[in-house]
Amino acid sequence: KTLLKFKLDRVRIRARIRRRRRVADMSTADTLIVPACLIGLVFAFLQFLLIKAIKIEPDDDSEASSELRKKLVSDEAPEKKVPDIYGKIMSGAIQFLKVEYAICTTFCFFFAVVIYFLVAWGTESSQQGALTAGAFLIGAFTSMLCGFLGMMVATYSNARTTLACAHSGYTLGFNTAFRGGGVMGYALCSLGVLVLWALLTIFRKIAPDASFEILFDCAAGYGLGGSTVAMFGRVGGGIYTKAADVGADLVGKVVAGLDEDDPNNPATIADNVGDNVGDIAGMGADLFGSFAESTCAALVIAAATVEGSHDTLSDAGWDALLFPVVISAAGIIICILCSFVATHISPVRKEEDIEWVLKVQMVLTAVIMLPVIYILATVLLPAEFRLEGVRLENGVPAKIVGSPFKAFVCATMGCIGGLIIGLVTEYFTSHTYTPTRELATACKSGTAVNIIFGMALGYKSCIIPVFVLSSAIFVSFQLCDLYGIALAALGMLATLACGLTIDGFGPISDNAGGIAEMAEFNPEVRRRTDALDAAGNTTAAIGKGFAIGSAALVSLALYGAFVIRLKVKTGVNVLEPTTFSFLIIGCMIPYWFAALTMKSVGKAAG
Repeated sequence: KTLLKFKLDRVRIRARIRRRRRVADMSTADTLIVPACLIGLVFAFLQFLLIKAIKIEPDDDSEASSELRKKLVSDEAPEKKVPDIYGKIMSGAIQFLKVEYAICTTFCFFFAVVIYFLVAWGTESSQQGALTAGAFLIGAFTSMLCGFLGMMVATYSNARTTLACAHSGYTLGFNTAFRGGGVMGYALCSLGVLVLWALLTIFRKIAPDASFEILFDCAAGYGLGGSTVAMFGRVGGGIYTKAADVGADLVGKVVAGLDEDDPNNPATIADNVGDNVGDIAGMGADLFGSFAESTCAALVIAAATVEGSHDTLSDAGWDALLFPVVISAAGIIICILCSFVATHISPVRKEEDIEWVLKVQMVLTAVIMLPVIYILATVLLPAEFRLEGVRLENGVPAKIVGSPFKAFVCATMGCIGGLIIGLVTEYFTSHTYTPTRELATACKSGTAVNIIFGMALGYKSCIIPVFVLSSAIFVSFQLCDLYGIALAALGMLATLACGLTIDGFGPISDNAGGIAEMAEFNPEVRRRTDALDAAGNTTAAIGKGFAIGSAALVSLALYGAFVIRLKVKTGVNVLEPTTFSFLIIGCMIPYWFAALTMKSVGKAAG
């Protein structure tokens, strides 16, 4: 017995030593990233439990079930119709995702094989090909998982938002929809950051002798995987969403003369499914792709070697290289803390509070994020570091020297720029402000005037965001070259969890209104859900503004990472006939793409 006890003690001591070594091996960046992501996942689960507490069927002996049983005494109670409508919307969402993800999975596996052979051939290393293809598949499946979770939670929350508005008023109705969007936001951001960190850590173990430059090149496949799924989610989901919406309006309002979401119109189920497909799964995949690409671009640029210098970020070590990932991880915690302002400190009590509370979320997360970014830059980055850049001075490559303060300013330009784009989008789309009210007045003059006025308003709304993006690009490029632009993109996406929460709030509220109409609740319930829906339409536009603004910065950062890895220092002469010709062709492609998608919507709706 003494010998056995001695052996057991030795085993315990060795296990304790191994655990301490693992903790010691974790850098400052690791100890910030992992806990933040785990907290984000736990918070998302807690939000889900709060939503689950609202019963749509009395399935246990809880107080909520007892209250619901009292409501179901009458045969005409609208609550009796809710489970059936809710079930049909969820079933439709699941069927759509099954079909879309089956096609997407097939494409991803095929494309992963292509990536493996191209990278292995180009680098003359089968290991690099395998790592890049593996990162691509992991990015794609992570994006699919996030889209699936977001869609399920959104459809799970819509009926509960309806019942919350019916039985408890604005406060619980708003909190339910807000928490439903929060589950998607925190789960997506936490999983995205955690999986990327795990991928980089595993790559270090698999190829310990490889340079950071090679490892981060391989990890760039993660961003490509996320963007591939975003293409399917945004285009496929967008076509379904708009086709279902237009089709429901044609058969209901135009042909049969029915109201919006009338229970006699069977197309309303497809319409409500479409809201989740486009603005939950599609938008989530889109922003996940932007986050993954901007992070990977920043990592690739940061790890690039600078000829004749030993003061690069790679020389500074793992903490300095992972600075972009730590920004995203810190954003999760900031968004969690700020969410309590909306649900506890200053909750919605009346209709007028809804837009104000959502606006406070945007402003507060962005403002608090700024000092956090400064502290992280000071702690993780060296006092000075050399960067590989493309800027020329007197015809020769400029010497790019970065610093924590310069990195902070670059990220700040993106963070504040995203906030301005969000506020401008709110101004042009909210019924509270003049532009939307003027457009509503123009509708009285007929359809033609409405279309003309609406298009003019849309074009006008682009002016300020373009100046904001141009300013962010100019300042960031002057300070830290292409690495600065990648940091600006990450700054804009630093509060992604909050952005996705607000974006998911829209379709959940829209679905809640549809369920209230189809279940034939009293008009007061529909008035409450319409108030949430009106704010939700604005928040959906804000989400699109973030997606487009970040995509502009991400595309430039990705192009910069590509150019830096190719060691292109001569620049591009736009006056070359070939360059100019293909520049014009490139300008045409978005219109071609838009024409195809619009025609697809028209066909499907008809």
